[in-house]
Amino acid sequence: MQPAGISLPTKEESTVDRAEKKVAVAALNDVFKTTSVVVVARYSGLTVAQMQNLRRQMRAAGATVQVAKNRLAKIALDGTSVASVGPLLKGPTLIAYSDDPVAAPKVAVAFAKDHEKLVILGGAMGTTALNVDGVKSLATMPSLDELRAKLIGLLMAPATKIAQLSTAPAAKLARVFQAYADRDAA
Repeated sequence: MQPAGISLPTKEESTVDRAEKKVAVAALNDVFKTTSVVVVARYSGLTVAQMQNLRRQMRAAGATVQVAKNRLAKIALDGTSVASVGPLLKGPTLIAYSDDPVAAPKVAVAFAKDHEKLVILGGAMGTTALNVDGVKSLATMPSLDELRAKLIGLLMAPATKIAQLSTAPAAKLARVFQAYADRDAA
């Protein structure tokens, strides 16, 4: 006999729920296989507005934040290179990930500085497990786009110098000819 007001799930409801869980595990498994960095943090005490702000900041940086059931996330971690984050999944945790190895850690660390309720637990970059200090040091590195800009700047600098040097003698000759022309006219 069941207590009043409580209904047990029917067989149809439990199979739909099981199918949804399989889809969620498969999606998380794809994420763990394709991303280059995963950050795990505890979010207990954050308001809905703060979580939305975190999601917005992550999206702007090219990263994603996801709250998943720890049990399902641990199942999804099996067979992936970031399986080392499994023991961190206890209590109310969120997963931040990105293709750029610096984007998710950078936003997570910056957000944690402003909001003490977000506590970074660790993460993984490929097969390398990261502790809190590892995530923080990864966050201080320049992003992939910043590195590309610096590299292009370094490559362009010598070309600019060569262009300046090749045009400088012609400009000097033009000034000398102009000086002779002005002297002859006077």
